[in-house]
Amino acid sequence: MSNYKWFKFNELYKMSSGISSSPNQAGHGSPFVSFSTVFNNYFLPNALNDLMDSSLEEQETFSVKKGDIFLTRTSETLDELGMSSVSIKDYPNATFSGFVKRLRPLQNDKTYDKYMAFYLRSRLFRKTITNNAVMVLRASLNEKIFSYLRLYLPDYKTQVKIGDILYLLYTKIELNNRINFELEKMAKTLYDYWFVQFDFPDENGRPYKSSGGKMVWNEELKRKIPEGWITKKISDISRIGSGFSFNSETYLTDGKFKIITIKNVQELKLETESVDYTNNIPINLSDFCKLRIGDILISLTGNVGRICLVTEENLLLNQRVGKFLCDDIFKNFIYLLFQRKEERNRLENIATGSSQKNLSPLDATNSLIHVPSHEVLTKFNILIDPIIEKIILNDIESQKLSELRDWLLPMLMNGQVKVSEFLSEEL
Repeated sequence: MSNYKWFKFNELYKMSSGISSSPNQAGHGSPFVSFSTVFNNYFLPNALNDLMDSSLEEQETFSVKKGDIFLTRTSETLDELGMSSVSIKDYPNATFSGFVKRLRPLQNDKTYDKYMAFYLRSRLFRKTITNNAVMVLRASLNEKIFSYLRLYLPDYKTQVKIGDILYLLYTKIELNNRINFELEKMAKTLYDYWFVQFDFPDENGRPYKSSGGKMVWNEELKRKIPEGWITKKISDISRIGSGFSFNSETYLTDGKFKIITIKNVQELKLETESVDYTNNIPINLSDFCKLRIGDILISLTGNVGRICLVTEENLLLNQRVGKFLCDDIFKNFIYLLFQRKEERNRLENIATGSSQKNLSPLDATNSLIHVPSHEVLTKFNILIDPIIEKIILNDIESQKLSELRDWLLPMLMNGQVKVSEFLSEEL
């Protein structure tokens, strides 16, 4: 451990503020590093999807180069403050948001970009940030705080070895995420083809509607649907139950069971890196709140209508997160129905509340839909089940890789495990 030293953060990096922009600059122009991009990524994505109209002078002043670190500088909660994202390449013409800070390295041989990405997301550094943040109405990170933050780093060569190992785990997780994104697109395309365009295979294997399959007028839906299909409320085939009201005073920072709250239900992804725990299941907690792999969850507060699958065990459901209950034959149909843009718009429109939207589980399922025959649903599930299973398996693998990364991170960073020892064990 003799090659580990303490450094002042401001001896290694120069902090700069982001661009002050107006709303009419957003959405067009050159690549832009936004608050959400920094918050959601260890590394800046290969392509920046956000755009900002900026001048050549602004692109020079607020440039984005290899080795730059971006930190979220302000938030309503401490958990969202000081989240980092690292640039491992240059981004020509790009600028960055005024809601983040840029840290540019002062030397090329003191810090390794890939190592720093994991170091700054480690529990140790995250705790340092939350302990030093200024909290008035909003959490804030400023130059004064930056000036007395310290980093405990190994020599540069060791950083490269550790950073490259952890980056391999990261890239495998990202590959799984990209595969799942494409699998979700495939499943949604099949759903639309079968249940929106009504071109499911007929008895001869031809597209039903396009091949002249009989369509009948449905007075309730005010449209034609395939013959033999029926109209029902969503609640006739599935209901949504809300989770348990846990007492936040009993939350733990680690434990046997993860408590799934509204922040964990993201778009088609259950994020459990930031959770509270409990070691005991409350006596009055129903079996319904014990989540199982394959369960479908929906957000009922804030950004309502987000849908995701459960891909972990030992999870307990908190209030304001809903879980669908339906027969297996309807699970894929319901999961993909609630992903549709039209359905999401409906949920947002019926949600109540001014400062924060709230969605009633009863209102969410109080809508008329056309329901296919069991024969069509069975054929659809034969196609979709392997896709959903692969999505779940990829997420499970990614979760195990994340756990390995989080276990390995402090061990490598404090010298308890040497890179050579880890590689020999793995080989």
